Amino acid sequence: MPCDTTKVIEDTEPIVSENQPKQEEKKMSSTLVMRRMPEFEMEAYDAATGHYTTISSEQLKGKWGVVCFYPADFTFVCPTEIAAMNSQRDKLNELGVVVVPISGDTKFSHKRFAETEPLLKDLQLTMGADNTGNVARKFGVWIEQEGVALRGRFIINPDGVIVAEETVADSVGRSVMELIRQLEAWQHAYSTGEVCPANWRKGKKTLPVNTDVEQMTGNVGQYITIEEILA
Repeated sequence: MPCDTTKVIEDTEPIVSENQPKQEEKKMSSTLVMRRMPEFEMEAYDAATGHYTTISSEQLKGKWGVVCFYPADFTFVCPTEIAAMNSQRDKLNELGVVVVPISGDTKFSHKRFAETEPLLKDLQLTMGADNTGNVARKFGVWIEQEGVALRGRFIINPDGVIVAEETVADSVGRSVMELIRQLEAWQHAYSTGEVCPANWRKGKKTLPVNTDVEQMTGNVGQYITIEEILA
């Protein structure tokens, strides 16, 4: 599969003959990358207005979106991640990105959490309340034994396709600056057809496979050096 385009993997039902036993479970890839965003709708708390609301996958369609699961309110690493994303909301708004933090807590817990945690005193995000765990299950990050979600973060393009996912255990928080770097890279690749090398940041050199694919094949080092990649 070439790396110059983002295709969509569509799940299809297997063809079963009348004499063939029916498969009990459809086999799927363990990743959602290159698959369409799962449909969802849930109650939420809008910290910007102080009111309860709902949020759904429909609101992300046609936009760049980040669905960001975290284990629980009133924990330790979770408020640092939420506060970090909130601190970059102007940049995220500039990029046209809708960010949806989600945990298995209720909307009432989200409200109290936002009102009492000092790190969240200026919170402007809308927090999804996935208290049944159904949405986290659709994204493959729900831990049944614990009744909480892993730290799963998904970047979704305007076509509703997941182009990146990151899932980590609960002891280490994720980097919002890395999230922004990836969003800028994906937006550049999406709009230009060029591809972004390792460590790419806005303003750095890209690889124009949309125009020079034959010349570049097996010859990437003539376009970019390791020093430029690491700079």
